[in-house]
Amino acid sequence: MTSRVLVVEDDSTLRLALCDNLEDEGYAVTPAATLAEARKQLSSAPPDVVVLDLMLPDGDGTTLCRELRKAKTTARILMLTARTLEDDLVKGFEAGADDYLAKPYRLRELLARIGALARRRATTTTDTKHAVGEWTVDESARTVTDAKGKEVELTRKEFDLLVFLIRAGDAVATRDAILDAIWGDVVVDTHTVDNFISSLKKKLKLDVKTVRGVGFRLGKEK
Repeated sequence: MTSRVLVVEDDSTLRLALCDNLEDEGYAVTPAATLAEARKQLSSAPPDVVVLDLMLPDGDGTTLCRELRKAKTTARILMLTARTLEDDLVKGFEAGADDYLAKPYRLRELLARIGALARRRATTTTDTKHAVGEWTVDESARTVTDAKGKEVELTRKEFDLLVFLIRAGDAVATRDAILDAIWGDVVVDTHTVDNFISSLKKKLKLDVKTVRGVGFRLGKEK
């Protein structure tokens, strides 16, 4: 099946070049120069991957990123930006981005990252539910609900990390494995994992065991 890519980039030269290269790679590509155009395209043809510029004429790309995650979209999001400050990178991930690439970028690297996201989207589990303590974790709907059906809000990275821990079962999920699975090629401090683990424990009151010097394991109900 052909993967669909939405390219949201206001620079017409960059947008045209990227769309041409993606089409040469076999993707079905839809261009958009503004947030308004992107929203229109999203409503008519849901993409598998969104390449999203951070700075757009009618707003910030993180706004659209948050909207997509709030709508429970399963599309993978790659954010492009000329900003390289750590705070901007963190804000992008907190908004729900899957990957982050600074401009000017190398075309081959960008295509490789888009390809990796497209493969991850294609292999996403669509019908798996898990019971974790008092919570029901639905991978398809990307929701975590309590016994009464009330949903607790998690960021995309928090949800992906939770699912990774669940799938690890009794095995220890190492920091390196978590970073590779959740953040991919994006370089982040290993303490980032600890911060996300702490956030999950606080929001869900989960029993997450820390295996010193190795990683983490989701505790079992007694």
